[in-house]
Amino acid sequence: MYQIALCDDETLELDKVEALFEYYRQEHDEYSFSVRRFSSADELLDSVKAEIFTPDILFMDIYMPGKMGITAARELREMGNHCQIIFLTASTEYALDAFRVDAEQYLIKPLQKQEICSVLDKLFDRLAWERKRYLPLRIENRIRRVALQDIVFCEAQKKCQCIHLADHSHHVLHLTMSKLYEMLVTYPEFIKMGVSYIVNLAHVDSLNSREMVLDNGERIYLPRGSYQTVREQYFDYYFEGNEI
Repeated sequence: MYQIALCDDETLELDKVEALFEYYRQEHDEYSFSVRRFSSADELLDSVKAEIFTPDILFMDIYMPGKMGITAARELREMGNHCQIIFLTASTEYALDAFRVDAEQYLIKPLQKQEICSVLDKLFDRLAWERKRYLPLRIENRIRRVALQDIVFCEAQKKCQCIHLADHSHHVLHLTMSKLYEMLVTYPEFIKMGVSYIVNLAHVDSLNSREMVLDNGERIYLPRGSYQTVREQYFDYYFEGNEI
């Protein structure tokens, strides 16, 4: 199920947009989604910070008392939230700023039924594709989605696995290497090196017969006799048109 956040300080506007969502739900039963309303930017941000609510899509008014929608969107991005943002407003004054925070679209009020349906069609199609590029993992007793592109490499540590991410953070996973590889094997960028490592080829800076250098500065020594196989996998990945 997708989570939609609707943020506007005017109750009447919240009612109008939510009614359009309900119309869309009746016409598109192939998509399952819930809607949560917020009357201020701070209410939304507090909910996301506390990990009470993580939106996939955010429809937000730009003009609100206290914290403006653009400011709230910037804070969401700084928190690492990558939800699809649609700004709602009666003016085009902040259109350029909207796209600086990776907003998907800028809709002028009053919203039209067909306009909302077209936007939701596009967003749900994109989210369905993106979800295929995320891995749900239990981290610190919470299930979190980790973007595949952010995984640099995974390292076996006794009965656990340590996953190293592009932001230089790392997390210990309580599962076997074989189970983790089973989750990643269908993605062409991931290869298994010996019994201790799974590497994302998209993060490989250089490779020679002794070691692999990753773009986070880490070096992984190749198991004896593995260079030819790893080299072939590396070149196959980059020269057969695989997407990262």
